[in-house]
Order: sequence, then structure tokens, then C-alpha cells
Amino acid sequence: MMTKNQINEREQLEMLTIEKLVPLDHLVRKLDAAIDFSFI
Repeated sequence: MMTKNQINEREQLEMLTIEKLVPLDHLVRKLDAAIDFSFI
């Protein structure tokens, strides 16, 4: 049986953005700055 505290922990969400997940010096950021993807 789950306690009230365990139920509340399962219902919590953490909002993440790509900005938080990808380091500033990551290759993906460098490619994004160098290549124009507007043709897609």
C-alpha cells in the first residue's frame, strides 16, 4: 500500500528545457549556430 507521501512524489513533474540539458560548449550548439536549418 502506498502512503500519501509516496503518491505525492510520483505526481511531481520537473520541467526541463533543452537550454538546461545541453552544455554551452556542446557540439550541437556549435552546429546550430553555424548551419541554417530554415530550409527544413
